[in-house]
Amino acid sequence: MISTEKKQKITGDLQAHKTDTGSSAVQVGIMTERIKELTEHLKVNKKDFAARRGLLVLVGKRRRLLKYIADQDGQAYLDLIKKLGIRR
Repeated sequence: MISTEKKQKITGDLQAHKTDTGSSAVQVGIMTERIKELTEHLKVNKKDFAARRGLLVLVGKRRRLLKYIADQDGQAYLDLIKKLGIRR
């Protein structure tokens, strides 16, 4: 589970304005951190199929949000994936 401090740091890095806590970019950042944590968990617990399914669901949601961002503003999409270190 992602800690509150990590979530606040990610939100602070990606928010468009002071009160922005739920924009697509912020959601993608939080999902990326959760995906990293689940990936590390699955390296140790190879037979945790419920966590594996949760990971696949998260990756799908993130992919759809990234597609939405790319459709709205291509440059914002490229900046976001570069900042988060996500492959295209």
